[in-house]
Parts: sequence; structure tokens; C-alpha cells
Amino acid sequence: MDLRLVWSFTVVAEYRHFGRAAEALFTTQPSLSRQIRRLEQQLEVRLFERTPHGNHLTAAGEVFLPLATELLRCADQAAARTRAAARPSRITIGYTAGIIITPVARELGHRHPEAEVRTLYLAWDEPRPALLDHRVDAVVARLPFPTDGLEVTTLYDEPRVLVVPRDHRLAGKESVTLDDIADEPLPRVQGADPLLSAFWRIDPRPDGRLVPDGPLIEAVEDKFELIAAGRAVAISAQVHAHTLRPDLTTVPLDGVEPSHVVLATRARECNRLVAAFRTCARVHLKAQSTPTP
Repeated sequence: MDLRLVWSFTVVAEYRHFGRAAEALFTTQPSLSRQIRRLEQQLEVRLFERTPHGNHLTAAGEVFLPLATELLRCADQAAARTRAAARPSRITIGYTAGIIITPVARELGHRHPEAEVRTLYLAWDEPRPALLDHRVDAVVARLPFPTDGLEVTTLYDEPRVLVVPRDHRLAGKESVTLDDIADEPLPRVQGADPLLSAFWRIDPRPDGRLVPDGPLIEAVEDKFELIAAGRAVAISAQVHAHTLRPDLTTVPLDGVEPSHVVLATRARECNRLVAAFRTCARVHLKAQSTPTP
């Protein structure tokens, strides 16, 4: 099966219009129509119902679409794995905000001077996709994130703290509990993964109560402005006061699970540098004092 034809099919299925799909593929509509007819001949089915109001997937097309998407993804993975096997002396290490991997990357380079050690910053929602897409070979990040298909090793824990403005009623206390902030609104990040949002908002609370919703923000970094303005509080990994903006402070949060910093790799990864990095990470990556956004 020609993967180029499969790719063309998925684009037409997305646009439901041969003209717009042809523009997206930088080809002509007649050429694209011929490609789809060729694929239909190979499969011996009709994939699209062509009507004056657009092009709709047939029952066979609906079945084929998710299979075609998976087929293309597997082909990309096969190519990436093959290229990785041809470059056994290269490793790309991903990391997320507030995590320093310099010591372990440097140690890995010392132990394997022939190796090319690269690092790549990842957004909070990228660890698993970056690994499965072979953009990186290992990731150091904070849970939670989806881990199916991955091998995960816990490196260290970070206590969670409450971030408040310096004039907040709870500022300066030795510690606080969830009961102390039961009525405090917490920001919501637009498009945030529900698993991640539930962990950092501790929502719902252990007694089943829902957390009061603070303002909806587009980026995690926006929460600090809301906190400084007194419109919300936030829960974060342990942050030292001197690294925060001067109008904010932190208070230890008692009785909650800490944040787990982990090393994640693809399951059954055979790159020898990944195994070497895992060994170095256990020794050289410890709890750090850098802030988390």
C-alpha cells in the first residue's frame, strides 16, 4: 500500500473537500482525485461519497480512517527507530520547566566522550508525545503525565507548597492544610490535561469537595500575576522565596502527596546511552531548589 495515497486520504477526510485538501497538499484537485481513486481500487471499496454539499466518508471510509492514521504513525516510528539504530552514539534528553539536567548530561558526556549528548526543553504536556515521536530518547519531568508505553523511574520528590501574595492572611505561617484553603480559588489553565490539572489543584479534595474555580488563564506563567493581584492562590512544587517575584511567598502544604520527578524512556528502549543515562540520573539528579512555573 502506497503511504502517499494513505496520507492524501487522511487529508481529504480532514477537509471533507477535494479542492481545499489539494491546496493543503500543494497539488491539483484532478491529481488528488486520481490518487484517491487509486487507493479505492487497491482496497476495492469506495472511501468517499461525493455530493454537491461536500465529500463524506462512506462506512468503509469511517473504518479505514483511524487505521490509516495509525498506519502513518507506525511508519513514522519505524523510520525514527531505524535512524536511531544507525546512530547509537547519540542521545537527546528532554526536560521540563524548573528541572536542571546539566550535571547528568555532563557526566554522561564524560563517561562516553564519543557520544553526542543533546538536550531539549519540553512544554509541560510534551513528555510522552516527544518520546513516542522519537524527538527525545529520555525525559526528566514531573508526574503526572500519561505513562503507557513508557518505562518510568522515580528520581526524587518535591514537597508541594502554597503560593500566595505577601499580604495574604496565610503568608508567614509555618504550614497550612487543605482545610485552610478550602475556600480559596485556584486558577484554571485553558486546555490543560485533566490529570495534570487535578493534581496541581488537588481537585477534588480528599473529602470530595470541588475546588473553587479561579480565573481561566491561557498559560501557566499567567498565574503569578493573578496571585500577586490577590485573585487566586496556587499549589506548586517547592520554591525558595528568593527565586519568586518579590511580592509572592510560599507556605509549606501539609498532608498532601509530593510532586514526583521521574525519568521516562520508551519501553524496551535498546539505545545503550539511554541505559547509561538512567544510571547517571539516579546518582546525579537530586532534589533541586529551582522554581517550577
